[in-house]
Amino acid sequence: MTAPLTPPPPPHDDSPHHVWQAPPPAEALVAGRHEQDGPGMKTELRDAAVIMLAVALAGVLFGLLWWWLAPQVPLVGDQIDKSWVVYIKDTEGEQAAGVDGTFTLIGLGFGLVSAVVVFLLRRRGGVPLVVALGLGGLLGSLLAWRLGMWWGPESDVVAHAKAVGKGVTFSAPLKLGAKGVLLAWPIAALLVHLGLTALFGPRDPEVP
Repeated sequence: MTAPLTPPPPPHDDSPHHVWQAPPPAEALVAGRHEQDGPGMKTELRDAAVIMLAVALAGVLFGLLWWWLAPQVPLVGDQIDKSWVVYIKDTEGEQAAGVDGTFTLIGLGFGLVSAVVVFLLRRRGGVPLVVALGLGGLLGSLLAWRLGMWWGPESDVVAHAKAVGKGVTFSAPLKLGAKGVLLAWPIAALLVHLGLTALFGPRDPEVP
């Protein structure tokens, strides 16, 4: 006798514990993924906005320090034929350069401190956080610049010379000769934060 050539039918598992489920459609997978990523991105954007505002408001302290520490540029007024002329008393002095240098040093210090604080608060970082840190530093520098000029001596030097009198020394208004120093804070903050993230930031687990 020969065995039949027809293969037996596959066994059926009628166990009540075995329930076959159809895989979810691709649209459901995409929607679920967006639901998981959405709150995380919203949280990052919200935290970035708070950090940018806090860093920018630190420009008030920056401006106060600049106004307090910046060297005074001495001016003298003179009256010639009923018209007033104002000139720098010490033409060889370096006070004007010292004003820019003081702003730069304070900006570098604020960049260092703000980067360290932000890194300690949010070690994982992220693009929104880095952008917020840079923009906050730039806005803080602009705020410090304007506040320092506002708190400093009168901007109308001719009126100031008339008020103090002929030949009396008075201080020039605070101003920046090189506007590029406004970038000292944001650049320092970004570089320090990048270095801290590279050295002490969380590492992704290695795939065996």
